[in-house]
Amino acid sequence: MRSNFSLGRLELVSGSSLPSAQLSYETHGELNPERSNCILLPSYYTGTSSSYEPWIGPGRIFDPARWFIVAVDLFGNGVSTSPSRASTEIAGARFPDVDIVDNVIAQHRLLTHLGVTRIRLIAGWSMGALQAYEWAVRYPEFVDAILPIAGAARCSPHNMVFLEGVKAALLADPAFRNGCYSDPPVQGLRAFGTVYAGWAYSQEFFRRGTYRELGYSSVDAVLRGWAADHEREDANDLLACLGTWQRADIGKHHSSGFEGALRQIAARAIVMPGSSDLYFPQADSEREVSHLPRGEFRPLVSELGHVAGRPGIRAAETAQIRAAVQDLL
Repeated sequence: MRSNFSLGRLELVSGSSLPSAQLSYETHGELNPERSNCILLPSYYTGTSSSYEPWIGPGRIFDPARWFIVAVDLFGNGVSTSPSRASTEIAGARFPDVDIVDNVIAQHRLLTHLGVTRIRLIAGWSMGALQAYEWAVRYPEFVDAILPIAGAARCSPHNMVFLEGVKAALLADPAFRNGCYSDPPVQGLRAFGTVYAGWAYSQEFFRRGTYRELGYSSVDAVLRGWAADHEREDANDLLACLGTWQRADIGKHHSSGFEGALRQIAARAIVMPGSSDLYFPQADSEREVSHLPRGEFRPLVSELGHVAGRPGIRAAETAQIRAAVQDLL
């Protein structure tokens, strides 16, 4: 069941604030008397806390009979405080810039409220991986292990350019009206999803026709599906989370910079880039792992591209993620 944690006015690292901030989350299982069995699952782009359900349950990656699992929603994702779910002063186009750091600070307050004093593992796909890294840097005494899947410790220049491309497709719709739309900018949302589809999967995914395994009958069906999925999103929510993603960098607020921040991560880490990911490539993860005191580079071998790490996508990828979780726990 989804719950909301009230944070009051949350001061942001940008100098702005979220009045009456609400952090949405779901829990599964019970915190043990030693408070030593917490698993944190931070949400990803266009996902929610419910998106991790394929990993949770008896016989799955995380069994609630053993673990206290907390899945938490990003600010801006339409469930936690977001442009579409905010007080009038920050609603819509007025929503302030939110950083990965702001999300992690709020999550720390939530877990402390829930009685958690130590996290056994933070596992996250995509933007969830960005949050896992930030947790390990900001609260080293709190985190035993992290599993960043198809993500990174910062948004690279190439990643930023990719995001600017999908954003431009949305902003080109006159109905967007600089975020002050009364009706959804449908054409812009569909264009956003269409452009995104070309980045989400690999060349091999299309060459082999792997899309059929995911229920798409053709390449055109992939494009139509992504356009339809994004048509259902709120445009300002999409842009709010996209900005959070672009600003991600664990070295930005660290005295030793990016590489210094990596070197000070005490948590054990298995870093799992997608072997065919087009915007969180293996090479970036390999460089990051070279600075981690307790890091292992273990690519998620798949032709699915970035989508390989999405919860429940396919049995072959789930098995690799399960093995990494078992090793870390």
